[in-house]
Amino acid sequence: MQPKAIQRIEKFEWTGAAIGHYTVVGMAYLIFFLTLPFSLFFCIKVVHEYKRMVVFRLGKLLRNAPLGPGVVIILPCVDSYTVVDLRTMSYDVPSQEMLTKDSVTVSVDAAIYFRTSNPILTISAAVDSILSTKQLAQTTIRNVLGTRSLSDIMSAREEIALQAQEILNPTAANWGIKLERVEVKDIRLPRELTRVLAIEAEASRLADAKIVSAAGELNASFALREAAKRLEGSPTAIQL
Repeated sequence: MQPKAIQRIEKFEWTGAAIGHYTVVGMAYLIFFLTLPFSLFFCIKVVHEYKRMVVFRLGKLLRNAPLGPGVVIILPCVDSYTVVDLRTMSYDVPSQEMLTKDSVTVSVDAAIYFRTSNPILTISAAVDSILSTKQLAQTTIRNVLGTRSLSDIMSAREEIALQAQEILNPTAANWGIKLERVEVKDIRLPRELTRVLAIEAEASRLADAKIVSAAGELNASFALREAAKRLEGSPTAIQL
């Protein structure tokens, strides 16, 4: 338990800070009213329906909820504010080369779609929440693809996107960001591997064609043999 003298000092310091705070705010209100109607041009802000305003008064959050939409009054000298857009934004993740589980280098293009779900966290939890989300998405997509083989990546894009979104959302939520969709747009293989796959596909097509041709010849031989048997049993047909 703290001594009474220390408790009195702490109470005095808190009271002094509160008095100073309200004194400065009162002076700001006084300036606002004394300069009417000119102060209206500088202190009234209009917040659109798809935006919210986060206001700090003397460095402290003014309310536990963002302001808007509508008209908001900002006091001169004591209020600072940031307007946050709530609409969905898209970001094309830069093309990056990565190594798959089976040691194949691929180049992947992806996109993320996100929006601000908590404007206060977006402003206060990170220096730049949107930039942090973009960088995290780039790293997460690379890590997810690194755990899969080439065949999985080529055939399970939607599953990969959902996995990346599930990993991203908890961290992004701490920054006031909601990931709505992650999309793997394009997967490019190295030229050498593309050439090898093309040769393999061509060889597979030729093999299939030979199998079909052989099956046709076999069916034709069966038909000829059946016709020969019928001719042997019918002398009249042979004369014709």
